[in-house]
Amino acid sequence: MAANNSVNGGESSLRSINGRVLFVQVLVFLFLCINSLLIMTFFMKDYFYSTMRYILFAMTLLSDCLYLLVTDILLILNYFNVAIQMWVCLVIYMILSLYTYLTPVTLTAMTLERYVAICLPLRHSVLCSTRSCMHCIIIIHGISYLPCIAVLSIFFTSASHGFYIQKNVCSVEIFIFHTWQGHLRSAISQFYFLVMVSIIIFCYVQIMKVAKAASGENKKSTWKGLRTVILHGFQLLLCLIQLWCPFIEAALLQTNFLLFINVRYFNYITFILAPRCLSPLIYGLRDEMFFQALKHYALCGLNKNPLDF
Repeated sequence: MAANNSVNGGESSLRSINGRVLFVQVLVFLFLCINSLLIMTFFMKDYFYSTMRYILFAMTLLSDCLYLLVTDILLILNYFNVAIQMWVCLVIYMILSLYTYLTPVTLTAMTLERYVAICLPLRHSVLCSTRSCMHCIIIIHGISYLPCIAVLSIFFTSASHGFYIQKNVCSVEIFIFHTWQGHLRSAISQFYFLVMVSIIIFCYVQIMKVAKAASGENKKSTWKGLRTVILHGFQLLLCLIQLWCPFIEAALLQTNFLLFINVRYFNYITFILAPRCLSPLIYGLRDEMFFQALKHYALCGLNKNPLDF
């Protein structure tokens, strides 16, 4: 009887895991389809890839697509306990580390672009030109890669040559040999959190001042920009909470493995998938120009009044 209960419990647990994995596959496929349509729309109009805010938007879409694909592959490997060589896991970690920070840093840059457009309109054409945008993209990637460089520089000095050919289930904890490395990683994440939140608050306050002083059509445009900043702030908050998830999960792993699995799954849905679906909402639906172009191409040009720009 006990053996039967054990088998039934194991089968129930396996069905639960398989159901969760399938649910994630549906969500990832849906988000990738939406993002792909938005990326296609971006490249269809010259105006979009010559305007800074749309270029940054497209960059978040591309990085989110890659991030979703890699995290989904890692999720499947972890759920089914598939061991891979550590050098492959290292490559995966480098990609995920970059794109974990890339989206929140890009969102912060997009908020600053809205600040310049509303509070410094005379300088917007200079500060947010296509040339400046290319420089901005390089800086964003550099800033996003600094945490990975900090963690891996310590790892490379501590790991033996045989470590890279070992096989294990891939996770970020594998690259942390000392307790103080985890504290350093935590400190870097909290520093990024404070800096980006401070920038969001500063932009919000400054745009709010302009919104109160504006009138007529300018007031309407300014309040729309303010709402965009608020949505960026909410999306950024979800992305930044994601930076704290590994530390919560590491603590749970030492106490309750089943709870660790459930919390990690919840974190993945809430703080990894959810922020990646807000970008289409903010620009794909709220931005009138982009929405009209999106509708035009989604309907294969069947709508009668597509925008000409």
